[in-house]
Amino acid sequence: MNLSYWELKNWFTDVDYTIVGSGIVGLHCALRLREQYPESKILVLEKGLLPQGASTKNAGFACFGSLSEILEDLKSHSEEEVIRLIEKRWQGLQLLRKNLGDAVIDFKPYGGYELFLKEDESTYAECLQKLPFINELLKPLFRNEVFAKEVDRFAFNGIQEYVIFNPYEAQIDTGNMMQALLAKAISNGIMILNQVEVTAYHEQSNGVQVALGDFSFRTAKLLFATNGFAGALTNNQVKPARAQVLITEPIPTLDIKGTFHLDKGYYYFRNINDRILLGGGRNLDFEGETTTEFGETELIQHRLETLLKEVILPNTDYTIAHRWSGIMGLGSSKRPIVEQLSEHVCCGVRLGGMGVAIGSLIGKELADLTK
Repeated sequence: MNLSYWELKNWFTDVDYTIVGSGIVGLHCALRLREQYPESKILVLEKGLLPQGASTKNAGFACFGSLSEILEDLKSHSEEEVIRLIEKRWQGLQLLRKNLGDAVIDFKPYGGYELFLKEDESTYAECLQKLPFINELLKPLFRNEVFAKEVDRFAFNGIQEYVIFNPYEAQIDTGNMMQALLAKAISNGIMILNQVEVTAYHEQSNGVQVALGDFSFRTAKLLFATNGFAGALTNNQVKPARAQVLITEPIPTLDIKGTFHLDKGYYYFRNINDRILLGGGRNLDFEGETTTEFGETELIQHRLETLLKEVILPNTDYTIAHRWSGIMGLGSSKRPIVEQLSEHVCCGVRLGGMGVAIGSLIGKELADLTK
């Protein structure tokens, strides 16, 4: 970097907090730090043109887990752990709404639906059987029944007779959310630099020396909010997981509203501006999709197109407008990692594919580690 005196003085001198990652977690962390330390100098570094990872690439689901996902989690986590996870996701969604406002994020409480393909008889039967048990488990948190069996009213094809409805799910506009978060951070005097990659850091007695290629600067505290890119930081407790997505051109006759889940959450779709946004398919190639490389594959895109044509929009003319991918952070546990890595370095990562729900809360918890 060929930096001037002014650039060094204003951006890279006497930095109190440096946050790596300008996504949901990173910006909520920065805003929480500004709340706690009004006079501090806060710098956010982002390696992408826009927040890299999943914050600007997700499907905009304000959800906390479908019935089949919760049942699947109970096979590898205790009841207490699962309830705590759902509670955190729910708290995170309320915090996001409070921080930005429903109008700003275009919050639409249409509810969520879980569909079951005709061939998925075993998952369907298990969900219907255990629905009352899960409702009872979640009653202390929601004070009401969360899941209900309903007849499909959207004319989907090739699915079981009943869908599972969850009135607590909603849609948000991911682009509006991130634009509002960035604007709020900037208006609070938080400095954000894009296309800047941290290549190394070295802890010192009075802070951390942060390397950006051949240039380095000192910060009192370094906080990583890099989620799917955090494997090396956490001894590989975080694995990247690519999610592929497509969206149609507007469909004038579209009469589908809500957030929809299929196959234990591995597929998901929603309406947005008379379009259908559909993503998922990672379960077709777990190894191939454990990557930090953005891109689409023929295998998964073909499956998404098949679901769109045969299940979601049968007998409907449509055109696919665009495709993209995002990188999530997963691990053997669904519990996010919010911890101090050393005296001056902390991280808030492994959001388990629930960044919209839990990201704001993890950002707050990450900031609170610096107390």
